[in-house]
Amino acid sequence: MTVPLLKIGAVLSTMAMVTNWMSQTLPSLVGLNGTRAGTSEKITLFPSPEDGWRIYTSAQAPDGKCICTVVAPAQSTCSRDPRSRQLRQLMEKVQNISQSMGVLDLRTYRDLQYVRNTESLMKVLDSKLKVATESQKALNTKGFQELKDKMDELLPLIPVLDQYKSDTKMIVQLKEEVRNLSGVLMAIQEEMGAYDYEELQQRVLLLESRLHACMQKLGCGKLTGVSNPITIRASGSRFGSWMTDTLAPSADSRVWYMDGYYKGRRVLEYRTLNDFMKGQNFVQHLLPHPWAGTGHVVYNGSLYYNKYQSNIVVKYHFRSRSVAVQRSLNTAGYNNTFPYSWGGFSDIDFMVDENGLWAVYTTNQNAGNIVVSKMNPLTLEILKTWDTGYPKRSAGESFMICGTLYVTNSHLAGAKIYFAYYTNTSTYEYTDIPFHNQYSHISMLDYNPRERVLYTWNNGHQVLYNVTLFHVIKTSGE
Repeated sequence: MTVPLLKIGAVLSTMAMVTNWMSQTLPSLVGLNGTRAGTSEKITLFPSPEDGWRIYTSAQAPDGKCICTVVAPAQSTCSRDPRSRQLRQLMEKVQNISQSMGVLDLRTYRDLQYVRNTESLMKVLDSKLKVATESQKALNTKGFQELKDKMDELLPLIPVLDQYKSDTKMIVQLKEEVRNLSGVLMAIQEEMGAYDYEELQQRVLLLESRLHACMQKLGCGKLTGVSNPITIRASGSRFGSWMTDTLAPSADSRVWYMDGYYKGRRVLEYRTLNDFMKGQNFVQHLLPHPWAGTGHVVYNGSLYYNKYQSNIVVKYHFRSRSVAVQRSLNTAGYNNTFPYSWGGFSDIDFMVDENGLWAVYTTNQNAGNIVVSKMNPLTLEILKTWDTGYPKRSAGESFMICGTLYVTNSHLAGAKIYFAYYTNTSTYEYTDIPFHNQYSHISMLDYNPRERVLYTWNNGHQVLYNVTLFHVIKTSGE
């Protein structure tokens, strides 16, 4: 009887450890402390509205067109979502527990058979003992003693059997709790659609692809909001400019960097945004003419900038490392005649949006008000000009989105997007769009239509802003 007793003791010891672990450690892992089995009140897996994908809404206009509001999420929002990893870890834990419970259940079943057999033997011996006690003449002294010794060996099994039955009930309860917890997690899993990380990643990639395709079909939108700033790097002097090519393929993520606001000639070309963040893997271009201001843009492989101490605009081709064309904006002010409020020789400001290349400047004939000119990017000829009526010296900075010029009322802290001029209707309105100027001195602000973000040089910091646009989806035949 010694070996079977040790076997039952080992089983009960294992059950006690598993019971203790599942009753104390498991609830803290899955957030069920103080919560009845089968509920999920304390499982915090769902994001706040700010953490995940934004909501797309739509409405139908009186003419039958579908008007949709689309808000593109920040880049890498869904990359390796920690909530999906947490969910997967919980599911793996539950699976491991279930497997362990299965093994324990099998061992319990086998040993339970032994206990039941022993219990039957004990009952038989007890019956014989009672008979022998009532009629001692049926047994000799030796037989009676042997029977009594065997009975004494079986007596310790009674409390073990009672404890074993109690632990068996506990295992049944724990199995039920695991089953309930699995059901809760499966419900969460189905709602999140995150069956595993690989599937989640595929869903994200598919969603990003569909979103990108949708954005390509979007018509031009009206600016309704600007995100909080995203600091990419802190480098260079207080003033400067940085940008990517607004017409390059999506695989081309080169970054151009121009430190300073006048007399500069050195342009650094970084291979990727990540290289730019680390300050590595770049080549240097030395311009034939120094620049003025910070209103430069890179468009279709060329840099457009204002030549220092002149109203000459220059198109410099990076691949050939030569000037492709240069032209004078005859009446445009220069050399700090009509700069933005921060100065810095910011008289002529190039911009690019969904409609192409623009130049923002002013003239004496326009009494210092901002002038917007649509330009031919090949020849730098002016195609059309608009007088906005807004004094340029009162503007902090400005940028173009979908043919609309947006103007900030200051380059310092507390600035907001205050004015919008619509070139398609030659009308304007005053706006009140919050704009968080984190480092208190903006000297460059440009919109990139490819990425739909604002590039900013803010007091020696290179910063990005996401924008929220109200779009009208183009339909076939329009």
